[in-house]
Amino acid sequence: MTIEQLKALPKAELHCHLDGSLSREFMESQLGRRVQPEELSVSDDCTSLAEYLEKFSLPGQCIMDEKGLEAAGYDVLRTMSQENVRYAEIRFAPLLSETSGMNCRAVIEAVLKGLERGRADFGTEFGVITCAMRHHSQEDNSRMIKTAREYLGYGVCAADLAGAEAAYPMAQFMELFQNTRKLEMPFTLHAGECGSVQNIVDAVKAGAGRIGHGIAMRGHYNIQKELADRGIGIEMCPISNLQTKAVNSPSEYPIREFLNTGLKVSINTDNRTVSNTSLTKELQFIQDTYGIQEEEIRLMMKNAVDTAFATDEVKERLYSELGIKG
Repeated sequence: MTIEQLKALPKAELHCHLDGSLSREFMESQLGRRVQPEELSVSDDCTSLAEYLEKFSLPGQCIMDEKGLEAAGYDVLRTMSQENVRYAEIRFAPLLSETSGMNCRAVIEAVLKGLERGRADFGTEFGVITCAMRHHSQEDNSRMIKTAREYLGYGVCAADLAGAEAAYPMAQFMELFQNTRKLEMPFTLHAGECGSVQNIVDAVKAGAGRIGHGIAMRGHYNIQKELADRGIGIEMCPISNLQTKAVNSPSEYPIREFLNTGLKVSINTDNRTVSNTSLTKELQFIQDTYGIQEEEIRLMMKNAVDTAFATDEVKERLYSELGIKG
């Protein structure tokens, strides 16, 4: 498909971080100064995850009050609508924006307000995924998830676990997500971006409906088959994974392997601004690098809708818009 066809294609995205996807225009407006591209995005020769994470400082400063959070929600849907993203699940960590004057509930409500305004203006349907952070206490993470649960079905669609996976393996969070499951709160979990494949095994055991990244499954065909049989979604973010050195080279990236084993792969941006990417760019990259065909792109869009934390009504509308059968 040409770049124009990819851009025009109705798309769904499941793995997009709010803070890493805020536009330059948004940040200049919030900061009241010019922002240089190198302050926002890593270059093609990014050397490590540490270098990648440095780019989150600036956007983090822009979402520390209700006005900034609302504007951020609106901004990310505006950007997505420019490439015909019809549905997006946008994730963020509410506790990172908490202040003495703004609690978790106020944080979530501000983001939802901006997203709802964006949906009205741009027609992009959304769901919010609230991220527990690995370096936060179980008490704080539990408090956040219980608060987010109050908004399930009212903009919030799921929970997640993000942060330094190698330092904080999934085994430390089994109780937290067993309790999340008891709350009937769906969740996806970052697992297998780095660290052991055991994190993926544990995430599935905890009850994750999807896995963020999952690349540590490469070569573990028995685990791949189990997840494929269970219909668990795999949120792949190719450009980001190469930039952070989750894989050392494009030849090591397992997208073709995962598709061949029948995993429900979706393609995502991870962090649009930090990675200087878009869903169109991601699709063009996998098409050019791995020989992904048009029918496989459409299959991955179907996988995204199949595994989305959306209502049946929204899914039926998306199947129709994307021109696929549910």
